[in-house]
Amino acid sequence: MQFHHLKRRKFVVLLGGAAAWPLVARAQQASARPVIGFLGSPSEREWASFVTAFKSGLKETGYVDGENVAIEYRWANGQYDQLPALAVDLVHRGVSVILAAGSPAPALAAKTATATIPIVFANGADPIQFGLVASLNHPGSNVTGVNFLAAELGEKALGLIHELTPSAAAAAVITNPNNPNAESIAKIASDTARSLALQLHVLKAGTSQEIGTVFAQLVEQQIGAILVAADPFFLGQRDQFVALAARHRIPAIYYMREFVTAGGLMSYGTSITDAYRRAGVYTGKILKGAKPSDLPVEQSTRFEFVINLNTAKALRVEIPARLLALADEVID
Repeated sequence: MQFHHLKRRKFVVLLGGAAAWPLVARAQQASARPVIGFLGSPSEREWASFVTAFKSGLKETGYVDGENVAIEYRWANGQYDQLPALAVDLVHRGVSVILAAGSPAPALAAKTATATIPIVFANGADPIQFGLVASLNHPGSNVTGVNFLAAELGEKALGLIHELTPSAAAAAVITNPNNPNAESIAKIASDTARSLALQLHVLKAGTSQEIGTVFAQLVEQQIGAILVAADPFFLGQRDQFVALAARHRIPAIYYMREFVTAGGLMSYGTSITDAYRRAGVYTGKILKGAKPSDLPVEQSTRFEFVINLNTAKALRVEIPARLLALADEVID
C-alpha cells in the first residue's frame, strides 16, 4: 500500500510539473515577443486612426499587437524638441524596430539615436533631401519607409485654390517652422505662385496662438486664398483653422480630407491612412528578417481631392464645374 501511495505522489508531482510547462512557455514567449517603438511628433489622439491603419498593415504580415508583438508609444504632442530624448529612450528600451510617425523630425531623431535598430518612417518629406536614405530604390542604411509627397502636392493644391479664386491677387501658405519640411514646402509653393503670377506670402505658425496671429495678418494683408501646409500639429488644430477661415471668409485648401470633414473648404493630398498601412507591412517584413536597406522607399500613388459644398455656400464661393468634376469626393 505504501508503495502505491509513493507512486501516486510521484505521479501527482509530475502532473503538476507538466501543468506548469505551458505557463513557463508562455512566459518565455512573452519575454521574447518583439517590441516596436512608435515615435510620433503629434499626440496619440490626433494619430489614432493612423495607428489603427499601421496595425492593419502589421496584421497583413502576421503580427497582432498584444499577441505576438508589442508596441511602445512615445508621443511628442507637438513639442518637436522632445523627439531626440524620446528616440534615445526607445533605443535604451531595446526595441526591435522604430516606426517614425509625423513630420521628418521623428525619423531624423531616430536616425541620430541609432545606426543599428531598423527605422521605418511615414512622412511627407523627401527622404533623400533630409539624408534619411541614400536613394529611394537602395536606402543603404537602417532606414526605409513611405513618403506621401507633402511638399510636391502643395504645388497642385495651390493651383486648385487659385482656380477657385482667380481674381485674388495674393495668397498665403501657412507653415509650421518647427517642421523640418517647412522650407521645402514654402519653396515649391513660391515657385508655383510665380508661375501663376500670384503674389504669395509665407506665414509661420508653430502654436495655437500663432495661428490666431497669422489669420489677423491675412486679413490685414487682404489675402484672397490660403494653402495650409502639411504638418501633424496643424491636423490637431484643424477646428481652429476651419473656424478662423470661416470667420474671416477666406477660402482655404488643406492637405488632408480630415480638415474638410471638419468643415474646411477643400483638400488635396494623398491617403495618409494607406501610407500608414504600408508602413505597417514594412515593419512586419523587417520583424521577419528583411533589412531596411533592401526595402525600397515607397511613394504614395493614391491622391484625393475633396470639396465641402456647404462650406462653399457659407463662404459665398461658387465651385467651378471643372473642379467639381475633378473631385474624388463632394460633401454636401
